[in-house]
Amino acid sequence: MAWKNRGGPESSSRNLVSRKLTIFLCISCFYAGMLFTDRWWAEPEAKGISKPTGTEAENLKLLADGCNTKSELRRGSKGIIGDVLKTHNAVQTLDKTISNLEMELAAARAMQDSIVTGSPISDDLTLPNSRKKRKYFMVIGINTAFSSRKRRDSVRATWMPQGDKLKKLEEEKGIVMRFVIGHSATSGGILDRAIEAEEKKHGDFLRLEHIEGYLELSAKTKKYITTAVALWDADYYVKVDDDVHLNIVRMLREGTLGATLSRYRSKPRVYVGCMKSGPVLAHKGVRYHEPEYWKFGEEGNKYFRHATGQLYAISRDLATYISINQHVLHKYANEDVSIGSWFIGLDVEHIDDRRLCCGTPPDCEWKAQAGNICVASFDWSCSGICRSADRIKDIHKRCGEEESALWNASF
Repeated sequence: MAWKNRGGPESSSRNLVSRKLTIFLCISCFYAGMLFTDRWWAEPEAKGISKPTGTEAENLKLLADGCNTKSELRRGSKGIIGDVLKTHNAVQTLDKTISNLEMELAAARAMQDSIVTGSPISDDLTLPNSRKKRKYFMVIGINTAFSSRKRRDSVRATWMPQGDKLKKLEEEKGIVMRFVIGHSATSGGILDRAIEAEEKKHGDFLRLEHIEGYLELSAKTKKYITTAVALWDADYYVKVDDDVHLNIVRMLREGTLGATLSRYRSKPRVYVGCMKSGPVLAHKGVRYHEPEYWKFGEEGNKYFRHATGQLYAISRDLATYISINQHVLHKYANEDVSIGSWFIGLDVEHIDDRRLCCGTPPDCEWKAQAGNICVASFDWSCSGICRSADRIKDIHKRCGEEESALWNASF
């Protein structure tokens, strides 16, 4: 009993402390577990799917932004393409407007020239082109000079119709034929007055706003084509020298140009003539010297292919191209080289026809007897018919066609 009394109170006190300490420890462990769980416990992951790290999340964000940008670009590209198409259409419209203005300017200059020189004003210049211009088959410009009165008379007496027949040729056959000449350095001088008197008598001149001179043939040809395009809407524009014999019917019906209308209709840029490629003459003092010889490479090189200057023809598209770009087309010393150079880089059909450069009798006569009548005849040694004013009548008799063939032919 004594032992129980001695140990009873102490044991009761220890049990009380033990209970309090146990409760305290339990509560402490609970809060410690809560704290540990919030800080370290990871969210459960879906099977097969890992949670992205910080770097991967940034990459995903960039990809998402990129997708949004691409979609915006695709939407923007449609707008850009639309703007480009609108700009392209505007440029085309502007080009057409500029072309029309160029044509009107050329027509206005030709009208002004007619007023100054007293030459008859073409009806085509007095009214807008869209209402007044008719369609022609061909315009033939015969290059001439102030000193070539005898040559012109010999051409009139042989292969060029005169008076009412010249007008009939235009109205019924659609063929316009004119002597082409500019003005003298002294405006209104004796040379100009002589041409004016000749024009009043024959009515077969096309006067150009151009100062005549042998070294200015390239400029004259450019001015002729520009003026002809403004005055007459033709399929072809021809340049021929006044010392060349021409068979018009053969040229149109069975020759190169008539056949070209059907054979080369799909290629509207046509350049017809006797194609050649002569040497570039670098030495001064020689005939046909080329001052810009260095542009053609080493000494001894040849020119590019081009039609000989005595006779050639170009289609409407090429003539219009020259008219529109006349101010930027370079002029070489030799006219035939200049013409050929203007077509380099263009999609042009070069047609080489040797019937446009036959020799004078007996060459053209033999060919005529064989049924192969030449379109044009001249002497290569003279770059035309030697002494043409004296010889062209005989050449026409031996190599030419009857006048009735012209009016019986249909082109």
